[in-house]
Amino acid sequence: MATRIDHRATFTSGAEDAYAAQTEEQALLARLELVGGEHAELRDHQVTEHGARYTLLQAVPSDKLPSLVRTLRSGDLTVRRTHVWNREGDRFTGTVTVEVADIPGRITADVELAPSGAGSVQTTRGEVSVRVPFVGGKIESFVVDQVTRLLESEARATEQWLAR
Repeated sequence: MATRIDHRATFTSGAEDAYAAQTEEQALLARLELVGGEHAELRDHQVTEHGARYTLLQAVPSDKLPSLVRTLRSGDLTVRRTHVWNREGDRFTGTVTVEVADIPGRITADVELAPSGAGSVQTTRGEVSVRVPFVGGKIESFVVDQVTRLLESEARATEQWLAR
């Protein structure tokens, strides 16, 4: 069984600027500085006229994990997020896949960034699946909460970048 993720972020800037604020190398580095945690890094960054692809590595300190997760593995968690964006006229679509070291599960999402009035709106829809008997659903709920908080923080960081 999987648990759904649904998130919506609005930006005062147009889709083109919001896209750039989420794919340009300097913008991503600034965002990681704000919300990436210790040892966060940008890897495999590529931007073309057709879209973008990049990977973010982040660590979640073990003291921030629920005891249920700490029983599955000791130490910090390493999270690897791969983002692929495609330009489709005046909007952008993409996918996000997340791998967490030593945890049997996955996070996947589809993202759309489109014009909305004078600004833009980004919709993220995905799911978290943790394949651990009896406790997978509890872990999924924790992960969905954390992903939603991260998406909110990243939307604020994007707005800050756009306002500079």
